[in-house]
Amino acid sequence: MSFPDQLTAWQQIREQVPWRTVVPHLTSPIHAVRDGFATHPRLGSLPTEVRRTATTGAALTPAVTARWNALLRGLPEVTFRRGPAFAKNGRDRYGLHADTEQRYASCLHDAADPTLPAASRAARAYLDVAFFHPYDDGNARLAALVLHYVLLQAAIELDEVRPILTVVRRADDPDGAAGLARLVHGIAQATHRRWARSSRPRRLFIGL
Repeated sequence: MSFPDQLTAWQQIREQVPWRTVVPHLTSPIHAVRDGFATHPRLGSLPTEVRRTATTGAALTPAVTARWNALLRGLPEVTFRRGPAFAKNGRDRYGLHADTEQRYASCLHDAADPTLPAASRAARAYLDVAFFHPYDDGNARLAALVLHYVLLQAAIELDEVRPILTVVRRADDPDGAAGLARLVHGIAQATHRRWARSSRPRRLFIGL
């Protein structure tokens, strides 16, 4: 039984989502009381590496994601997959074409486009990694790190990430892709509100 190519489906859906208008631009910087990525149990110490790389201003490239993927998996190095990939017990197939690796690099480059709202760019980059499925393993965790990186480069932190990382995404779902951008945007706004409350000076009332 042959299953549809999820990568081809995603590349078509990617062009249909109104990334520029699905959410407005966020006012940054957005600080967090705590780093939601750093406290996520499946990411280990990698969010610290992502934050360090973000401070250098380095572009998001396949070399960067390969390094993070290798660190996630405890390997000295990794390369882009050499054949079709499968997930969900083989039900999801991610094809490999002559230009797949080049398209992946182009999509990572798109994540730096400042004319798009940061939440849209981060959500799209997350889904790019998920559906290009560039490496043999660790792609879901890598997608989380890429989302984190895109937001950090826009000076945006999140204090909660579980709602983003625990929902199974579909490559052929434009509403779901747009919904992810809205979710990232909403959590960023809530992060800012919680940080503002925590940093507000408390008044001391003395009863007479």
